[in-house]
Amino acid sequence: MLIAADKFKGSLTAVQVAERVTAGLRRVVPGLEVTAMPVADGGDGTVDAAVAAGFERRETRVAGPLGDEVTAAFAVRGDTAVVEMAEASGLQRLPKGVFAPLTSSTYGSGELLRAALDAGARTIVFGVGGSATTDGGAGMLSALGARFLDAEGEPVSPGGGGLADLASADLTGLDPRLASVDLVLASDVDNPLTGPKGAPAVYGPQKGAAPDDVDALDAALGHYAKVLEESVGAEAAAYAAAPGAGAAGGIGYGALLLGARFRPGIEVMLDVLGFASALEGATLVITGEGSLDEQTLHGKAPAGVAAAARAEGKEVVAVCGRLALPPQSLGHAGIRRAYPLTSVEPDVARCIADAGPILERVAENIARDFLV
Repeated sequence: MLIAADKFKGSLTAVQVAERVTAGLRRVVPGLEVTAMPVADGGDGTVDAAVAAGFERRETRVAGPLGDEVTAAFAVRGDTAVVEMAEASGLQRLPKGVFAPLTSSTYGSGELLRAALDAGARTIVFGVGGSATTDGGAGMLSALGARFLDAEGEPVSPGGGGLADLASADLTGLDPRLASVDLVLASDVDNPLTGPKGAPAVYGPQKGAAPDDVDALDAALGHYAKVLEESVGAEAAAYAAAPGAGAAGGIGYGALLLGARFRPGIEVMLDVLGFASALEGATLVITGEGSLDEQTLHGKAPAGVAAAARAEGKEVVAVCGRLALPPQSLGHAGIRRAYPLTSVEPDVARCIADAGPILERVAENIARDFLV
């Protein structure tokens, strides 16, 4: 039995999901052998998943999205590091109810990457998602040695809004260690930097951007890419249009400028976590996340787990808080059956508040259906 589920956002971490499912299964089948492998798709929870798989947790002080200092974690095993941009620049780093779509910066994410380099990393998995920022990765690049100046030769203001004043960009001062590192951009979105499907238009409203802010950010990021094209060459324009450039408020674009290669986040994490070897002895795989919906089918963790398991002929079921996919869509994704919390507790508010005990009851039902 292999449990490879993501978090139930706002209710349970991926580690807690695995613990609760294990408890429920063993209530029906005492002594059941279970392998727990919490997973993530590059967004928040990625470092925790790596630590659960045996990576060492490291902490460092970096700038939060508004410039205040925060303690952020990354994970290391050998010469591989897992860095989660949300640890430094995520929405959870903002005060409750506060958004700063024009001024929030990814500077702290650059400091996290630098800490990974200091730790001796030769491969860095850079998980991006859950960001509070829309600065195209300019803050991250600045922390790594780039310079972004206005017409007076002064550094532009932090955040995507400040890029409207950008007059020149200089990437020659980037940390030289980056040239010899395999940087993997791990994300579950493939949006370009700007335009109708770009970072400001699609994700800006989630970060508090009003329509005027979205327009301002889109124009500022377009200008940013144009200035970079003038300073580093045509590849800067190509990167802006590339899949993943718009990830996490455009930090994907900054990562591509650093030479990162883009891969779907769940695929990267399954490799890093050793999913293939864990799968070998499993007769049933349980995956899941808080909401199984249309987004799940487009690069989210359960779809990635199911695809990898199905390729090896393994049966997959899913647990979730909310189920918004018909059986046909689940089947196409490789998931035989889904078990939402609402199948045992119709009250959604209680499902959120008491997710752990309810999930154990759901797991009991899985055990009865598949293991007895």
